Amino acid sequence: MDRKDTCIRLAQATDLEGVNALLQQVLSVHHGGRPDLFREKGKKYTDEQLLAIFQDPETPVFVYEENGSVLGYAFCAFQHPQSGSLKPVTTLYVDDICVDSKARGRHIGKSLYGHVVDFARKNGCHNLTLHVWECNPGARAFYEAMGMKPQYTSMETLL
Repeated sequence: MDRKDTCIRLAQATDLEGVNALLQQVLSVHHGGRPDLFREKGKKYTDEQLLAIFQDPETPVFVYEENGSVLGYAFCAFQHPQSGSLKPVTTLYVDDICVDSKARGRHIGKSLYGHVVDFARKNGCHNLTLHVWECNPGARAFYEAMGMKPQYTSMETLL
């Protein structure tokens, strides 16, 4: 049996190519569901922006690596909301989780999500939040299977 060398770790500069490829997959899903908002092609971040994000302790990015290839990622950001009506809590916001379309069904997303939850707990976070597009029911079903529940609903009227 072939032994697979896997790990979940913080992203580094050598992960740019793999992360960029996964970001393209996310863009394709979002463009397919909301072409009025998302371009068919483009980059969410320049390489320079990604490198800065990778280096910033307030925006941890975790990658799932298998045999030297990046098969998934989780982009996160610490949030510290300040308001006269909100209690001062620290939230870990998950900006994006993606698993390579060729590697889905292998519980990589579940492993990444579990790693992020553990990381948030170890860092004293009150909660973990994210946004999921309604045009991506597979992502919503995944997050619900992970035990997430809606915190609030964002609505729109197209004009």
